[in-house]
Amino acid sequence: MITATPLQETTPLNGYVGFDTITQQIEKKSLKRGFQFNVMVVGQTGLGKSTLINTLFASHLIDSKGRHNVEDVTRQTTEIEAVSHVIEENGVQLRLNIVDTPGYGDQVNNEGCWEPIIKYIKDQHSAYLRKELTAQREKFIQDSRVHCCLYFISPSGHSLKPIDIIVLKRLVEIVNVVPVIAKSDSMTVEERASFKQRINAELAFHNIQLYPYDDRDYYDEEEQMLNASVRELLPFAVVGSERQVVVNGKAVLGRKTRWGTIIVEDENHCEFIHLRNFLTRTHLQDLIETTSLFHYETFRSNQLMAIKESVSPQSPASPSAPASNSPSSPVSAASGISHGGPIPAK
Repeated sequence: MITATPLQETTPLNGYVGFDTITQQIEKKSLKRGFQFNVMVVGQTGLGKSTLINTLFASHLIDSKGRHNVEDVTRQTTEIEAVSHVIEENGVQLRLNIVDTPGYGDQVNNEGCWEPIIKYIKDQHSAYLRKELTAQREKFIQDSRVHCCLYFISPSGHSLKPIDIIVLKRLVEIVNVVPVIAKSDSMTVEERASFKQRINAELAFHNIQLYPYDDRDYYDEEEQMLNASVRELLPFAVVGSERQVVVNGKAVLGRKTRWGTIIVEDENHCEFIHLRNFLTRTHLQDLIETTSLFHYETFRSNQLMAIKESVSPQSPASPSAPASNSPSSPVSAASGISHGGPIPAK
């Protein structure tokens, strides 16, 4: 019988061993392989989704899918459009996959407009699981699972709209959701504070759990404090701009309005800088990890349980049936996972 050794005090070393270089070894391999980050943007046309993404990653990555003229035809359904880019910063290569959802919330009757979004997210989980269960599995499975969903809230109105509540309830069950108030420069500082307060009250009332999570079993004390400080900022009131304006002789990202100049990276004007720091500088890796450990693991467990329950016990009359033909074999199990899965994910 093997028993686990209980945690104990660190045993002193008599000399240098060298295992402290393991972090450098991991970093070297990670840098060579690069990193994958998949972000989805969800919101009505005209909220500046494309502009914000381009501003966040300091590069023109996606074009606006909105209507530029009154005569432009309104999309009748929510579409899914994914674009991929490889960006590099100080030797770190990031494969960035951006999933846009043009047409979402733009119809007179928006019933079911969220279904293509939910299906896409689940389909990526299904694709990943099928690759995991394949007999000859890839050494490095290409990850298309959505790590973060930026949900855009319109600055007009009293608070969240009914469609926001319906969709957020569904999204938080399958993906990390980060809400942002789009084009927040249309509000005064006082209006913005009141608007955020009303939104947070509704989120609490409907028990909508946003990212980052308050999980004391997963996060240490320092991480919990950081997450708590981020949650106090939700939803981020943001402004995006790819243009530079000159302020006091210095070129900065922003735009000029009738009321003055909006500086994107000035926290007195908006919370863009907090959103960017959060997404790229403090929580990028955690977004990827929690997708795998929380959302995907829940999906995976549900799928495998459904497969197990759908497989009837092998008949005693045919005990010599080949293992490869057994419905409980990994290959058969993998083939039983359809796009979107046999049962809904959590």
